[in-house]
Amino acid sequence: MDDLFNQLWALLYDHGASAKKEEGTRRHWATLSPQQQRHVFTTISRKLQEDKFVQYDPIRAIKENTPLLRQQTMSFDAYYDKYHTTLERDGWHKVNPTGQKVIYVKGGPG
Repeated sequence: MDDLFNQLWALLYDHGASAKKEEGTRRHWATLSPQQQRHVFTTISRKLQEDKFVQYDPIRAIKENTPLLRQQTMSFDAYYDKYHTTLERDGWHKVNPTGQKVIYVKGGPG
């Protein structure tokens, strides 16, 4: 998604972002999921095209246009009932957050 960042940076720079902020903005961009990156790029480019307000601070502009990813959870038993296996499928991952009980999670923080 480096090309997408470069395209976004060109838009933000033309909008008034300081060149000094490019590296920090790139680091923040790298923390986003590919879905969030596409959403941010689409939203910001659309807003600028429609002369809508976008923050001049590039990191703040990205943060204000980043959707949260909702994390889904499923109990071990429910996962097994659905998939008839304990193998990870369809983006679900096995975790043991308490050290006592395995659950499955899908998605990001939210």
